[in-house]
Amino acid sequence: MIVLTNVSKVFKEKDLPIIAVDNVSLRVDRGQIYGIIGYSGAGKSTLVRLLNGLEKPSDGSVVIDGQDIVQATGERLRQVRLKISMIFQHFNLLWSRTVSENIAFSMQIAGTPKAAIRQRVTELIQLVGLQGREGAYPSQLSGGQKQRVGIARALANNPAVLLCDEATSALDPQTTDAILDLLLDINQRLNLTIVLITHEMHVVRKICQRVAVMDNGRIVEEGTVLDVFTRPQQPITQQFVKQVGQFKELAPGFEPQLAQDLPGSIIKLTFIGHSVHQPVVSELTLRYNLPFNILHGNITQTANGIFGELWLHAVLDSGQLDTILDFLRQRHIAAEVVAHG
Repeated sequence: MIVLTNVSKVFKEKDLPIIAVDNVSLRVDRGQIYGIIGYSGAGKSTLVRLLNGLEKPSDGSVVIDGQDIVQATGERLRQVRLKISMIFQHFNLLWSRTVSENIAFSMQIAGTPKAAIRQRVTELIQLVGLQGREGAYPSQLSGGQKQRVGIARALANNPAVLLCDEATSALDPQTTDAILDLLLDINQRLNLTIVLITHEMHVVRKICQRVAVMDNGRIVEEGTVLDVFTRPQQPITQQFVKQVGQFKELAPGFEPQLAQDLPGSIIKLTFIGHSVHQPVVSELTLRYNLPFNILHGNITQTANGIFGELWLHAVLDSGQLDTILDFLRQRHIAAEVVAHG
């Protein structure tokens, strides 16, 4: 559906090259919700502008739904862009127009007949849950309602791709969840391909199937959300994963330094899918006749499934530790020795 191949974008400032996107290649399948995450300055916004044709890459190709938008010009480029829609962090609504008029605007620009516009606006208002607010102006709406208008407007011309550029960053956590639930529902109903640009790992965890992590214009890690969460390879990815436990001010994540004076071993277990429900601590205690102390644990839901993490402490010699690690591997439970002494 979306294929980027060796895409780079270089800007010049006072004749000095600034590399905003550096040799990026990625693929987004039709109907997928794909997350691109990175901190400010990582190149995310530039990448979005390359996806919708507002910027031309300095090198590489951008193919969307079989169309190479780098080569497209004039009317052909306009037709391609009609199938690529976008929602924004700050809504970008027309303040002098009502909800219905904002949703209708892009269809009016496209020359859609008035009767078809009225029917489509009614459908979209129901889809995004704004019944009864058709005649309201943006100043009379909450942040979540404004973003619902933005989503409805973006869907007006039946796009094949929806780009979301920090679409929930201006919203509180509860409203963020509601908007993410709406995007997931729209994806499932319409089989719409969605690309989410964000700096919030909670957003990725909740609805994305795959994620790419950007840093300094490059993709440094990419994979299914479940793989990236359970086996983050890069320090920046590990930092993002830590965000999730802090999202709703839940219990803080395990801090190894708090247990650094404990004698023995600390083992971090990672469970994926059905293995979350295995009575592992009971099995270990009965099998090896050892007292295991649970230091910390949590379970996280992603769009790909659930995974759990558990930190155990026990006084073990090296032979016992190796035997226990082998026992865990046989049950397809990832184990990492955090400390051993």
